[in-house]
Amino acid sequence: MLCKVEQKEVENISPTNVLPQTPYWGRLKDDQGFQPKGFEITVSKELLGFDEGGTTKVKDDLLVLIKYLNDNFCYAYVPYGPKLEPAFENQGLFLEELSERIKPNLPSNCIFIRYDLLWENQWAAEDEYFDANGNWQGPPEVNIQEMRVNYKTNNFNLRKSASDSLPKNTFFIDLTLKESELLANMRYNTRYSIRKAIKKDINVREYGLEGIEDWYQLYLETALRHDMPLQNVDFFENILTNQDNNSKGVSVKMLMADYQGEYLASMFLVLSHKRASYLYGASLPNNKMASYALQWESIKLAKEHGCTEYDMFGSAPNINDSHPLRGVHIYKKGFGGDLFHRMGCWDYPYQQQEYDLFRLQEISN
Repeated sequence: MLCKVEQKEVENISPTNVLPQTPYWGRLKDDQGFQPKGFEITVSKELLGFDEGGTTKVKDDLLVLIKYLNDNFCYAYVPYGPKLEPAFENQGLFLEELSERIKPNLPSNCIFIRYDLLWENQWAAEDEYFDANGNWQGPPEVNIQEMRVNYKTNNFNLRKSASDSLPKNTFFIDLTLKESELLANMRYNTRYSIRKAIKKDINVREYGLEGIEDWYQLYLETALRHDMPLQNVDFFENILTNQDNNSKGVSVKMLMADYQGEYLASMFLVLSHKRASYLYGASLPNNKMASYALQWESIKLAKEHGCTEYDMFGSAPNINDSHPLRGVHIYKKGFGGDLFHRMGCWDYPYQQQEYDLFRLQEISN
Protein backbone atom coordinates (compact mmCIF):
# COMPACT_ATOMS: atom_id res chain seq x y z
CA MET A 1 0.00 0.00 0.00
CA LEU A 2 1.45 3.35 -1.08
CA CYS A 3 -0.58 5.44 1.38
CA LYS A 4 -2.22 4.58 4.70
CA VAL A 5 -4.54 6.85 6.71
CA GLU A 6 -5.44 6.39 10.38
CA GLN A 7 -7.53 8.69 12.58
CA LYS A 8 -5.97 10.30 15.66
CA GLU A 9 -7.08 12.84 18.23
CA VAL A 10 -6.66 16.41 17.04
CA GLU A 11 -4.94 17.34 20.31
CA ASN A 12 -2.33 14.61 19.64
CA ILE A 13 -1.18 16.16 16.36
CA SER A 14 2.56 16.74 16.64
CA PRO A 15 4.11 20.24 16.92
CA THR A 16 4.86 21.76 13.53
CA ASN A 17 6.07 25.00 11.95
CA VAL A 18 2.89 25.01 9.85
CA LEU A 19 0.44 26.94 12.04
CA PRO A 20 -2.76 25.87 10.18
CA GLN A 21 -1.80 22.22 10.81
CA THR A 22 -1.75 22.51 14.61
CA PRO A 23 -4.30 21.55 17.29
CA TYR A 24 -4.46 25.28 18.05
CA TRP A 25 -5.77 25.98 14.55
CA GLY A 26 -8.28 23.17 14.96
CA ARG A 27 -9.62 24.80 18.14
CA LEU A 28 -9.87 28.18 16.43
CA LYS A 29 -11.79 26.74 13.51
CA ASP A 30 -14.03 24.69 15.79
CA ASP A 31 -15.20 28.02 17.23
CA GLN A 32 -15.82 29.25 13.68
CA GLY A 33 -18.16 26.44 12.60
CA PHE A 34 -15.74 23.79 11.30
CA GLN A 35 -15.41 20.26 12.67
CA PRO A 36 -11.70 19.39 13.06
CA LYS A 37 -10.44 15.85 12.45
CA GLY A 38 -6.93 14.50 12.99
CA PHE A 39 -5.14 11.83 10.96
CA GLU A 40 -1.78 10.14 10.74
CA ILE A 41 -0.72 9.38 7.18
CA THR A 42 1.97 6.89 6.19
CA VAL A 43 3.31 7.36 2.67
CA SER A 44 5.86 5.43 0.64
CA LYS A 45 8.71 7.47 -0.78
CA GLU A 46 7.86 5.86 -4.10
CA LEU A 47 4.52 7.70 -4.07
CA LEU A 48 6.31 10.93 -3.23
CA GLY A 49 8.47 10.48 -6.32
CA PHE A 50 11.76 9.68 -4.66
CA ASP A 51 14.06 6.80 -5.58
CA GLU A 52 14.31 4.92 -2.31
CA GLY A 53 11.58 2.48 -3.37
CA GLY A 54 8.23 1.55 -1.90
CA THR A 55 9.63 -0.15 1.21
CA THR A 56 10.77 3.15 2.71
CA LYS A 57 7.89 5.09 4.27
CA VAL A 58 7.42 8.42 6.00
CA LYS A 59 4.73 9.48 8.47
CA ASP A 60 3.11 12.81 9.16
CA ASP A 61 0.02 14.24 10.83
CA LEU A 62 -2.84 15.92 9.00
CA LEU A 63 -5.52 18.32 10.24
CA VAL A 64 -8.75 18.26 8.22
CA LEU A 65 -11.66 20.64 8.77
CA ILE A 66 -15.21 19.58 7.90
CA LYS A 67 -17.54 22.38 6.81
CA TYR A 68 -21.29 21.80 6.36
CA LEU A 69 -22.84 23.72 3.48
CA ASN A 70 -26.37 22.76 4.57
CA ASP A 71 -28.12 19.86 6.28
CA ASN A 72 -27.35 17.53 3.37
CA PHE A 73 -23.80 18.23 2.22
CA CYS A 74 -20.37 19.12 3.53
CA TYR A 75 -16.81 19.36 2.26
CA ALA A 76 -13.38 18.67 3.78
CA TYR A 77 -10.72 21.39 3.90
CA VAL A 78 -7.01 20.79 4.56
CA PRO A 79 -5.36 24.09 5.61
CA TYR A 80 -1.74 24.22 4.37
CA GLY A 81 -1.62 20.46 4.07
CA PRO A 82 -0.44 17.87 3.51
CA LYS A 83 3.00 18.93 4.73
CA LEU A 84 4.74 16.04 2.97
CA GLU A 85 5.84 17.47 -0.38
CA PRO A 86 6.23 15.18 -3.41
CA ALA A 87 8.33 15.81 -6.48
CA PHE A 88 6.46 18.06 -8.94
CA GLU A 89 5.58 15.18 -11.26
CA ASN A 90 4.07 13.15 -8.38
CA GLN A 91 1.94 15.82 -6.75
CA GLY A 92 -1.28 14.81 -8.48
CA LEU A 93 -0.72 11.10 -7.93
CA PHE A 94 -0.06 11.68 -4.22
CA LEU A 95 -3.17 13.85 -3.76
CA GLU A 96 -5.33 11.35 -5.64
CA GLU A 97 -4.12 8.44 -3.51
CA LEU A 98 -4.51 10.41 -0.28
CA SER A 99 -8.01 11.58 -1.26
CA GLU A 100 -9.18 8.04 -1.90
CA ARG A 101 -7.60 6.65 1.27
CA ILE A 102 -9.04 9.36 3.50
CA LYS A 103 -12.54 9.23 1.97
CA PRO A 104 -13.89 6.40 4.23
CA ASN A 105 -12.98 8.54 7.26
CA LEU A 106 -15.00 11.53 6.06
CA PRO A 107 -18.79 11.99 6.31
CA SER A 108 -20.66 10.08 3.61
CA ASN A 109 -22.20 13.34 2.37
CA CYS A 110 -18.78 14.96 1.80
CA ILE A 111 -18.85 16.18 -1.81
CA PHE A 112 -15.14 17.05 -2.18
CA ILE A 113 -11.86 17.55 -0.34
CA ARG A 114 -9.96 20.82 -0.76
CA TYR A 115 -6.21 21.01 -0.21
CA ASP A 116 -4.79 24.47 0.52
CA LEU A 117 -1.34 23.48 -0.66
CA LEU A 118 1.68 25.08 0.97
CA TRP A 119 4.02 23.52 -1.61
CA GLU A 120 6.04 25.80 -3.88
CA ASN A 121 4.07 26.70 -7.00
CA GLN A 122 5.41 24.61 -9.86
CA TRP A 123 5.45 27.58 -12.23
CA ALA A 124 7.43 29.71 -9.77
CA ALA A 125 10.36 27.38 -10.43
CA GLU A 126 10.44 28.17 -14.17
CA ASP A 127 12.20 31.24 -15.59
CA GLU A 128 9.66 31.79 -18.35
CA TYR A 129 7.03 32.87 -15.81
CA PHE A 130 9.14 35.83 -14.62
CA ASP A 131 9.46 39.18 -16.37
CA ALA A 132 12.72 40.99 -17.15
CA ASN A 133 12.69 42.62 -13.70
CA GLY A 134 12.38 39.32 -11.87
CA ASN A 135 8.68 39.68 -11.04
CA TRP A 136 6.70 36.46 -11.08
CA GLN A 137 3.79 36.72 -13.49
CA GLY A 138 1.76 33.91 -11.95
CA PRO A 139 0.84 30.43 -13.22
CA PRO A 140 -0.70 29.75 -16.66
CA GLU A 141 -4.40 29.30 -17.39
CA VAL A 142 -6.31 26.88 -15.18
CA ASN A 143 -6.68 24.18 -17.83
CA ILE A 144 -2.90 24.09 -18.31
CA GLN A 145 -2.36 23.86 -14.54
CA GLU A 146 -4.83 21.00 -14.28
CA MET A 147 -3.21 19.15 -17.19
CA ARG A 148 0.15 19.16 -15.44
CA VAL A 149 -1.02 18.45 -11.88
CA ASN A 150 -3.13 15.48 -13.06
CA TYR A 151 -0.08 13.94 -14.75
CA LYS A 152 0.23 10.26 -13.68
CA THR A 153 -3.21 10.25 -12.00
CA ASN A 154 -5.72 7.49 -12.73
CA ASN A 155 -8.89 9.58 -12.55
CA PHE A 156 -7.74 13.01 -13.82
CA ASN A 157 -9.98 14.40 -11.10
CA LEU A 158 -7.98 17.22 -9.49
CA ARG A 159 -9.41 20.69 -10.08
CA LYS A 160 -7.93 24.09 -9.39
CA SER A 161 -10.27 25.70 -6.86
CA ALA A 162 -12.33 28.69 -7.89
CA SER A 163 -10.91 30.60 -4.92
CA ASP A 164 -8.03 30.44 -2.44
CA SER A 165 -8.35 30.72 1.34
CA LEU A 166 -4.98 31.12 3.05
CA PRO A 167 -2.30 33.41 1.54
CA LYS A 168 -0.66 32.02 -1.60
CA ASN A 169 2.30 34.40 -1.53
CA THR A 170 4.42 35.38 1.44
CA PHE A 171 7.84 36.55 2.56
CA PHE A 172 10.00 34.33 4.79
CA ILE A 173 12.74 35.91 6.92
CA ASP A 174 15.67 33.75 8.03
CA LEU A 175 15.89 34.18 11.82
CA THR A 176 19.13 32.19 12.11
CA LEU A 177 20.88 35.41 11.05
CA LYS A 178 22.26 37.87 13.60
CA GLU A 179 20.29 41.04 14.30
CA SER A 180 22.94 43.06 12.47
CA GLU A 181 22.57 40.80 9.43
CA LEU A 182 18.78 41.06 9.52
CA LEU A 183 19.03 44.84 9.54
CA ALA A 184 21.58 44.76 6.71
CA ASN A 185 19.17 42.71 4.56
CA MET A 186 16.40 45.30 4.92
CA ARG A 187 15.76 48.10 2.49
CA TYR A 188 17.32 51.40 3.52
CA ASN A 189 13.91 53.02 4.03
CA THR A 190 12.83 50.22 6.38
CA ARG A 191 15.96 50.48 8.52
CA TYR A 192 15.56 54.26 8.61
CA SER A 193 11.91 53.97 9.68
CA ILE A 194 12.78 51.54 12.50
CA ARG A 195 15.49 53.83 13.85
CA LYS A 196 13.30 56.91 13.54
CA ALA A 197 10.49 55.19 15.48
CA ILE A 198 12.90 54.19 18.25
CA LYS A 199 14.24 57.76 18.42
CA LYS A 200 10.68 59.06 18.74
CA ASP A 201 10.23 56.85 21.84
CA ILE A 202 7.66 54.52 20.30
CA ASN A 203 6.95 51.84 22.91
CA VAL A 204 6.09 48.24 22.00
CA ARG A 205 4.46 46.10 24.67
CA GLU A 206 2.71 42.73 24.96
CA TYR A 207 -0.87 42.71 26.25
CA GLY A 208 -3.30 40.05 27.39
CA LEU A 209 -7.09 40.02 27.27
CA GLU A 210 -7.15 43.26 29.23
CA GLY A 211 -5.98 45.01 26.06
CA ILE A 212 -8.37 43.39 23.59
CA GLU A 213 -10.74 46.37 23.37
CA ASP A 214 -7.86 48.72 22.55
CA TRP A 215 -6.66 46.22 19.92
CA TYR A 216 -10.15 45.98 18.47
CA GLN A 217 -10.64 49.72 18.14
CA LEU A 218 -7.40 50.00 16.18
CA TYR A 219 -8.37 47.00 14.06
CA LEU A 220 -11.84 48.43 13.42
CA GLU A 221 -10.42 51.75 12.23
CA THR A 222 -8.00 49.96 9.90
CA ALA A 223 -10.61 47.56 8.50
CA LEU A 224 -13.12 50.33 7.78
CA ARG A 225 -10.45 52.49 6.16
CA HIS A 226 -9.44 49.68 3.80
CA ASP A 227 -12.98 48.33 3.27
CA MET A 228 -12.03 44.94 4.71
CA PRO A 229 -14.50 42.28 5.91
CA LEU A 230 -15.12 42.83 9.62
CA GLN A 231 -14.57 40.31 12.42
CA ASN A 232 -16.12 40.78 15.85
CA VAL A 233 -14.11 41.13 19.04
CA ASP A 234 -14.85 37.52 20.05
CA PHE A 235 -12.90 36.37 16.99
CA PHE A 236 -9.73 37.97 18.35
CA GLU A 237 -10.39 36.89 21.93
CA ASN A 238 -10.38 33.30 20.66
CA ILE A 239 -6.97 33.81 19.07
CA LEU A 240 -5.59 34.56 22.54
CA THR A 241 -7.58 32.12 24.65
CA ASN A 242 -7.04 29.04 22.45
CA GLN A 243 -3.24 29.17 22.61
CA ASP A 244 -1.31 26.32 24.21
CA ASN A 245 1.14 28.37 26.29
CA ASN A 246 3.81 25.68 26.34
CA SER A 247 7.04 24.93 24.51
CA LYS A 248 5.50 22.19 22.36
CA GLY A 249 2.43 24.09 21.29
CA VAL A 250 1.42 27.48 19.97
CA SER A 251 2.10 30.76 21.77
CA VAL A 252 0.33 34.01 20.84
CA LYS A 253 1.62 37.51 21.51
CA MET A 254 -0.74 40.48 21.16
CA LEU A 255 1.60 43.43 20.68
CA MET A 256 0.76 47.12 20.51
CA ALA A 257 2.94 50.14 19.83
CA ASP A 258 2.07 53.46 21.45
CA TYR A 259 3.38 56.99 21.64
CA GLN A 260 2.68 58.81 24.90
CA GLY A 261 -0.23 56.48 25.61
CA GLU A 262 -1.85 56.62 22.16
CA TYR A 263 -1.99 53.26 20.38
CA LEU A 264 -0.64 53.60 16.83
CA ALA A 265 -0.06 50.04 15.58
CA SER A 266 -0.80 46.50 16.74
CA MET A 267 -0.43 42.88 15.68
CA PHE A 268 -0.83 39.22 16.61
CA LEU A 269 2.46 37.34 16.53
CA VAL A 270 1.90 33.57 16.60
CA LEU A 271 4.80 31.26 17.47
CA SER A 272 4.43 27.65 16.31
CA HIS A 273 7.40 25.35 16.91
CA LYS A 274 10.26 27.00 14.97
CA ARG A 275 8.21 29.46 12.88
CA ALA A 276 6.73 32.83 13.79
CA SER A 277 3.77 34.20 11.83
CA TYR A 278 2.54 37.79 11.54
CA LEU A 279 -1.12 36.84 11.65
CA TYR A 280 -3.11 40.08 11.96
CA GLY A 281 -2.07 43.72 12.04
CA ALA A 282 -3.63 47.17 12.34
CA SER A 283 -2.33 50.73 12.38
CA LEU A 284 -3.36 54.36 12.15
CA PRO A 285 -2.58 56.11 8.84
CA ASN A 286 -0.08 58.51 10.48
CA ASN A 287 1.53 56.16 12.97
CA LYS A 288 4.95 57.82 13.35
CA MET A 289 6.69 54.73 11.92
CA ALA A 290 5.25 52.66 14.80
CA SER A 291 4.38 49.78 12.46
CA TYR A 292 8.08 49.41 11.64
CA ALA A 293 9.16 49.40 15.27
CA LEU A 294 6.39 46.89 16.02
CA GLN A 295 7.53 44.51 13.29
CA TRP A 296 11.18 44.75 14.32
CA GLU A 297 10.35 44.01 17.96
CA SER A 298 8.28 41.02 16.79
CA ILE A 299 11.19 39.68 14.77
CA LYS A 300 13.52 39.97 17.76
CA LEU A 301 10.93 38.37 20.05
CA ALA A 302 10.58 35.43 17.63
CA LYS A 303 14.38 34.97 17.64
CA GLU A 304 14.41 34.96 21.45
CA HIS A 305 11.66 32.33 21.40
CA GLY A 306 13.91 30.06 19.32
CA CYS A 307 12.17 30.44 15.97
CA THR A 308 14.31 29.99 12.86
CA GLU A 309 11.96 31.64 10.36
CA TYR A 310 9.41 34.43 10.24
CA ASP A 311 6.37 34.20 7.97
CA MET A 312 4.92 37.56 6.91
CA PHE A 313 1.71 35.61 6.11
CA GLY A 314 0.55 37.19 2.89
CA SER A 315 1.58 39.56 0.12
CA ALA A 316 0.99 40.26 -3.55
CA PRO A 317 2.75 37.91 -6.01
CA ASN A 318 4.72 40.89 -7.36
CA ILE A 319 4.75 44.68 -7.23
CA ASN A 320 2.20 45.19 -9.98
CA ASP A 321 0.64 48.64 -9.52
CA SER A 322 -2.88 47.29 -9.93
CA HIS A 323 -2.69 44.60 -7.23
CA PRO A 324 -4.76 45.45 -4.11
CA LEU A 325 -1.96 44.18 -1.85
CA ARG A 326 0.77 46.24 -3.52
CA GLY A 327 1.25 48.51 -0.48
CA VAL A 328 1.34 45.52 1.88
CA HIS A 329 3.82 43.81 -0.44
CA ILE A 330 6.21 46.79 -0.47
CA TYR A 331 6.02 47.15 3.33
CA LYS A 332 6.75 43.47 3.97
CA LYS A 333 9.41 43.22 1.25
CA GLY A 334 11.28 46.00 3.01
CA PHE A 335 12.15 43.68 5.90
CA GLY A 336 14.39 41.61 3.63
CA GLY A 337 12.65 38.26 3.39
CA ASP A 338 12.48 35.88 0.43
CA LEU A 339 9.25 35.81 -1.57
CA PHE A 340 7.61 32.38 -1.75
CA HIS A 341 4.72 31.34 -4.02
CA ARG A 342 2.44 28.48 -2.95
CA MET A 343 0.24 26.21 -5.07
CA GLY A 344 -2.99 27.43 -3.45
CA CYS A 345 -6.27 25.48 -3.26
CA TRP A 346 -6.96 22.29 -5.23
CA ASP A 347 -10.12 20.15 -5.09
CA TYR A 348 -10.73 16.44 -5.45
CA PRO A 349 -14.48 15.87 -6.02
CA TYR A 350 -16.22 12.82 -4.57
CA GLN A 351 -19.71 13.67 -5.87
CA GLN A 352 -19.25 15.34 -9.23
CA GLN A 353 -22.73 16.78 -9.79
CA GLU A 354 -22.94 18.38 -6.35
CA TYR A 355 -19.37 19.64 -6.68
CA ASP A 356 -20.13 21.29 -10.02
CA LEU A 357 -23.10 23.11 -8.46
CA PHE A 358 -20.95 24.27 -5.54
CA ARG A 359 -18.25 25.47 -7.93
CA LEU A 360 -20.75 27.50 -9.97
CA GLN A 361 -22.01 29.18 -6.79
CA GLU A 362 -18.46 29.88 -5.64
CA ILE A 363 -17.53 31.49 -8.95
CA SER A 364 -20.65 33.66 -8.93
CA ASN A 365 -20.05 34.98 -5.39
